[in-house]
Amino acid sequence: MTLLAAVLALSPAAALSKKGPERHRARRVGSHISLHASTHQVVGDRSVVLRGRVGPRGSHRVRIVVRGPRGTVLGRASSRRGAFALRWRPRHLGTYRVRAYGLHDRRVRGSASPTRRVTVYRHANASYYGPGLYGNGMACGGTLLPGTLGVAHKTLPCGTMVTLRYHGRTVTVPVVDRGPYVAGRDFDLTTATRNRLHFPGVGTVLSSR
Repeated sequence: MTLLAAVLALSPAAALSKKGPERHRARRVGSHISLHASTHQVVGDRSVVLRGRVGPRGSHRVRIVVRGPRGTVLGRASSRRGAFALRWRPRHLGTYRVRAYGLHDRRVRGSASPTRRVTVYRHANASYYGPGLYGNGMACGGTLLPGTLGVAHKTLPCGTMVTLRYHGRTVTVPVVDRGPYVAGRDFDLTTATRNRLHFPGVGTVLSSR
């Protein structure tokens, strides 16, 4: 009985001693982070400015993760007001997905921004084909029809997705055929692809491949 009484007497004190440090431990507060790109369409060797803000105010560690043709991770500390900015120069054609992360510390919990997309293009010479060829088989399979969306290319694997841009209009279509066979041209657009872009027939487009 004496031993049991001693244990019961010590139990409240032991419980308090366990709760004590938890009471004094600083609680992390919620945080949020924004991200904006200076442009979402890059042509040639241009760079992109990535900027944003982390809240609450104060200096925070920021990590920007770039996923795409050649991904990378960029680090930066924000200003005392939570703002950050850095310059990124993509080196390869294609579409990148960029997202910023506010790293957690003793004061704040981690946070993630919405994903931003940046597409890097090159200038490509293009023409179109279709009328007179409808009903013919395509090199990548299937039959060429007026509504077929796609492009012909000499070497890109069948099914490769290509983003094309012309005077503010953009379309992403697969490689469905081989061609063009006119010197100096990179792509043959199907009639449906041409119509989506309002492409005149022969000219220069922006291409992500």
